[in-house]
Amino acid sequence: MLLELQIRDFAIIDRLHLRLEDGFNVLTGETGAGKSIIIDALGTLRGDKTDVTFVRAGCSRARIEGVFSLDDSAHVIATLQEYGLFDEDDGQVILVREISAESGRSVARINGRAVSTSVLRDVGGRLIDIHGQHEGLSLFNPRTHIDMLDRFGELMPLRTQVAELASRLRRTREELADLRRNEARRQERMEELHFLIEDVAAAKLRPGEEEELLRERAVVQNAARITSLATDAYTRLYEGREGGRAASGRPVVESTAQIAAALDELSRLDPSIGTMAAQASDLHYQAEDLAATLRSYRLTLDFEIDRIDQIEDRLTVLRDLQRKYGGDIAQLLERAGRAEAEIERLANSSEHIAGLERQESGQLTELARAALDLSARRRSVGDTLAQLIEGAMGDLAMPNIRFSVRIAYEDDAHGIPWESGVGSRESGVERPTPDSRLPTPDSRPPTPDSRPPTPAPRLLAFDKTGIDQVEFMISPNPGEPLKPLARVASGGESARLLLALKSILSRVDEVPTLIFDEIDVGVGGRAGQVVGQKLWAITSNHQVVCITHLPQVAAFADAHYHISKEFSSDRTRTAVRLLGDEQRIDELAAMLDGTPSEHSRANAREIIGRAGGWKLQQRDPQLAL
Repeated sequence: MLLELQIRDFAIIDRLHLRLEDGFNVLTGETGAGKSIIIDALGTLRGDKTDVTFVRAGCSRARIEGVFSLDDSAHVIATLQEYGLFDEDDGQVILVREISAESGRSVARINGRAVSTSVLRDVGGRLIDIHGQHEGLSLFNPRTHIDMLDRFGELMPLRTQVAELASRLRRTREELADLRRNEARRQERMEELHFLIEDVAAAKLRPGEEEELLRERAVVQNAARITSLATDAYTRLYEGREGGRAASGRPVVESTAQIAAALDELSRLDPSIGTMAAQASDLHYQAEDLAATLRSYRLTLDFEIDRIDQIEDRLTVLRDLQRKYGGDIAQLLERAGRAEAEIERLANSSEHIAGLERQESGQLTELARAALDLSARRRSVGDTLAQLIEGAMGDLAMPNIRFSVRIAYEDDAHGIPWESGVGSRESGVERPTPDSRLPTPDSRPPTPDSRPPTPAPRLLAFDKTGIDQVEFMISPNPGEPLKPLARVASGGESARLLLALKSILSRVDEVPTLIFDEIDVGVGGRAGQVVGQKLWAITSNHQVVCITHLPQVAAFADAHYHISKEFSSDRTRTAVRLLGDEQRIDELAAMLDGTPSEHSRANAREIIGRAGGWKLQQRDPQLAL
């Protein structure tokens, strides 16, 4: 729940620090005092769009900070963990948003770490839900109605099962589709694979062969120069000649031998040069080794005259295969190795397809049973929800409202089978029910007899939520047909309908803090008490913050805050203060009569007393008696 709210330089608010209580928090005050600005600030904190006009005139930036308790908020903790924002040592989460006056851009932080607006919206939307006469847009979005119905009926586990079955069936169908597409060119593909195997076998490919050939080609192409250089180096080392011509000096091996002998004799006369003598000896042996290695290398330089042509022909074979099949030699060898397995699989594809078709039939039957069961439960839950909402709307001075949960279906040639005539109709919409006559994977056709043939089952479209298309319908006046909620409900009707839904769905709503902004607009005093009762009843599972102009609603507050507008130094600012018992009486008296009087104060005490008695009775019926 929301523990603290700090607002700075936001609209006409310069500094505001609000500590909220668990239960029912009521904000009252004159029109224009800034009550709705606080709601706007909360919307900004949960990730709503920002605007440069939100920044107080003359200030560089606006800042909103909210401190939330994470008690009994496992879904919020899971979301924070997903983004790496959860601090296990603290049972709180701090949301901050700043808006720049220069650019209008905002910066968001969660637990001190900068986050994107989408992350703030995801986390903030799980902490705060804001509703008002023009809010509650999810109520008018038919795509959210199925979620509301399933949460109310506690159908999410069955819906999850349907989603898993639908995913399995879709994966099987995708695999089948791939196999069927391949079936059209199966023979062609098998021939391609056979050609690949034969070509690779005929070419006798070896890993690394191409690289070896390229290196050998480079050597053969420079054969004359390589032979000349090797011979010249050898003769200099061992014969003292240069390219077959006599040289002025001795052979290098002979010279190093003489140098080594001289230094060896010198080291016996002067031991200090022993190291140089050893080096000269090593140099002589290295020269001999080098000469021997060069001699062996020269013997290998026996180049065939046509070797370069052989290399070029082999490289042409390799490159033709690479162009034909794509990839390098290693990849060709790998593909050829896998080709046999693919040929075998293609040869047996008809059996594989038949097996997948049996699997598809079984999965479709299993999904049909679960989806039709879910649909039947939704119809029952929808009837219960409609009765509860009509009753709640009657309490809210709208007894003529008719409410219905419409469940519709779409046909799909690849959908779930539903036998025609099974089920019921309401509002002209046929509703399927589970039926034991659904086909099974091993079912056999019936024996022909005199009975008329059974009509083919209707096939219904499905998705991860099942087969149902859920939409809330309403008839605001007697004699009018049911129509989609989004196209019928007025502002006042939608506000009360939203309150009725929230009061009924609150036990399954996971958002801990619910904000109601003047949801009682257009509600009279008699219905106002019922509004207060329903708002207070929601606090059994939620923290509720409500802006109201009705004293009958404010009387149910567990914490009552007065919002006022103050003027100083030619500036306007919003102030908030928590009211004590006597201050509450004065505030309700002012709400009743404009200016508190003894009479209006007496009425205020009576209203507060009546609300307190009702709350006491709800907490402990025996104590209230």
